[in-house]
Amino acid sequence: MSDAEWAVVRDAMPVPGWLEGRGGQPESYCHRQMVDAVRYLVTGGITWRAMPADFPAWDRVYAFFRRWRDKGLAAEFHDRLRDRVREDAGRDPEPTAGVIDAQSVKAAALVPAATRGFDGGKKANGRKRHIVVDTLGLLPAVMVTAASVTDRDAGQTLLARLRERHWRVTRVWADGGYTGRLVDLTRDAWRIALTVVRRSDDTSGFTVLPKRRLVERTFAWLMHSRRLARDYETRTDTSEAVIKWAMSTVMSRRPARRSR
Repeated sequence: MSDAEWAVVRDAMPVPGWLEGRGGQPESYCHRQMVDAVRYLVTGGITWRAMPADFPAWDRVYAFFRRWRDKGLAAEFHDRLRDRVREDAGRDPEPTAGVIDAQSVKAAALVPAATRGFDGGKKANGRKRHIVVDTLGLLPAVMVTAASVTDRDAGQTLLARLRERHWRVTRVWADGGYTGRLVDLTRDAWRIALTVVRRSDDTSGFTVLPKRRLVERTFAWLMHSRRLARDYETRTDTSEAVIKWAMSTVMSRRPARRSR
């Protein structure tokens, strides 16, 4: 990270428990080095043991990543950056609308059979990433499942999670994979209007569809991180944490560029 980017990241860092009187001991490592190391792994797609000697030992970096995942600190860090980017864009930190979609990716051989499956539509044996983005393409909610889980089934859980964390969301756009009873359930249970954006019957070839392009652009941002080109993680919550780390890298660069 540049100094300008580190200033943005440092302001978004979760407050340690020992500073708030919640117990624990001060960390004995440099946060900037640890964050840089995790970002390097996610962006470069390397293995933990291939961590360059310029960074702390790989097992210390992995322990840092694992603690942030299990304590919810990675999610808190990501959400703080998202709020900062929305405020800098003149938006309210809390979104009121979103776009939902899913992406199937192949899984590495070490991914357990219990959390992987086959997506017949995309012909992918692996996992599926379900995300909701706001109108800026940022991530209010993300969930990783086996690729065999349908968009409607996963969408029910993801939209419930979205409503729990972002109660002001009242409209979500989706593609044809989310039609059926999910539309009624979303309206009756969570007071969210789920609008399906369809292609015109007389349209051929590639067409940019309103709203749906926002979520496709976010998937393109995520795929710049080589660790996400395939799912290498044993646990689905680890996959979700990697996605949030990748998105945090995208978001922290925006305010840093403007501050130069």
